[in-house]
Amino acid sequence: MKTTPASWSRGRLIAVIAAGLVLLILIGVGVYGLITGPRPAGDPNPAPAPTVTEPGESETGRPGPPRVMPSNDPDEFARNVAEVLFAWDTGSGLMPLDYSAAILEVGDPSGHEQAGLASDIAGYLPTREAWIELRKYATTQHLTIESSFVPEAWGQAVEQAQPGQLPAGATAVTIEGTRHREGVWNGEPVTSEHSVSFTVFLACPPPAPEFRSGLCHVLRLSQLDNPLR
Repeated sequence: MKTTPASWSRGRLIAVIAAGLVLLILIGVGVYGLITGPRPAGDPNPAPAPTVTEPGESETGRPGPPRVMPSNDPDEFARNVAEVLFAWDTGSGLMPLDYSAAILEVGDPSGHEQAGLASDIAGYLPTREAWIELRKYATTQHLTIESSFVPEAWGQAVEQAQPGQLPAGATAVTIEGTRHREGVWNGEPVTSEHSVSFTVFLACPPPAPEFRSGLCHVLRLSQLDNPLR
């Protein structure tokens, strides 16, 4: 790191520190990928494309997980995504990848953010090994949403972005709620509750054929319990 010249004013130093903190925040919640944009053409190490099944049908042919209801309203769409993201049933015969598919189906239609989004979703779902263990206890989960809002830090993120770096209609909605889990232990029903918070980064572009007639789509998700404020 370069030594700060003594001639720099206190105000300039504070501005540099503030800019650095904003960058750290962006990296921490996963929106940094949106600011930097997609990988350039010809990248020798492109991120692998996720392999998923179509929502509504699992790999076993059984009924699939709930679909995300489409919307052109950012807050409503973010809530729809959040509810489906947390809604799973280990006794359904489905696996975590089946539930991932339901979110990826409403992901970035350009495909630029799909690999990153798949990685984000994996952080919210049990691993395959954990899923098999939870299945022994007939574990199910759902989310009760208590609040949703556009975080103030999103305005800072937009200010940091260069023209054209964010997709058309991009925004962020932070969700706060309670995760509910239910299962069976030694033949008795058991439940648990845990407060959660996270940010859904999405875009609701103007109507156009390439943007699914103006419907919103998911770009990325923050780390669980590390939302943008």
